[in-house]
Amino acid sequence: MNLFRSKDYVSLGTLLGANLLPLGGVFFAGWDAGTIVLLYWAENLIVGFYNAVKLALLKPAGVVGQEMTPSTITVPFFCVHYGMFCIIHGFFVLLLISSGPWGVMDLSRLKFLFGQILWPFFGLFVSHGVSFVENTLIRGEYKTITVRQQMMQPYGRIVVLQIAVMFAFFLFIMSSHSSFPLLVSLIGGKILLDLILHARSHRVKPAGPTPPASPVEPQDDDAAP
Repeated sequence: MNLFRSKDYVSLGTLLGANLLPLGGVFFAGWDAGTIVLLYWAENLIVGFYNAVKLALLKPAGVVGQEMTPSTITVPFFCVHYGMFCIIHGFFVLLLISSGPWGVMDLSRLKFLFGQILWPFFGLFVSHGVSFVENTLIRGEYKTITVRQQMMQPYGRIVVLQIAVMFAFFLFIMSSHSSFPLLVSLIGGKILLDLILHARSHRVKPAGPTPPASPVEPQDDDAAP
């Protein structure tokens, strides 16, 4: 089975490029696991933003059994439950990576970390934007996906991000100077899972077999007119 039948090579390319930016941070800026944790958490915000826009555009014409829910309901509902997840998750992330003496949050370190991830964050925002334009707008996914499917779509990516964040948490807790090979492995694993999940989400479904024509019943020549 070929995962990359989606043919959205532009968005796949930008996704790969944006995910390589943290690798540059590790090589050239001395990033530790805490910086990567913050960036991967911030990517949750990007995913949620674009999903809210997709819900607002949703017009699943021709989807069997689909009852349209007004975007004035679905978008706020999604923002509330997804936003609560991001806030709670973010609180613990920020507390862990910026804790000073006695567990007090070190605002100067936090400011420094946000400055570090600014450009990689922008790169991820552009990457998700390219995918949005290519798949949602140009290929018209908003016409074929259901409200339920779109509502749940970000959580598949969150699973990938959560795995990466938990592993980075482990690195951060174990050592203040995170192992370089492990950081590279973390970024590489996240890239691989991200590409696979992206391809599965936007794969072009093969056309089904053409239904057979309705059989024509033979006429009885001896039948009365």
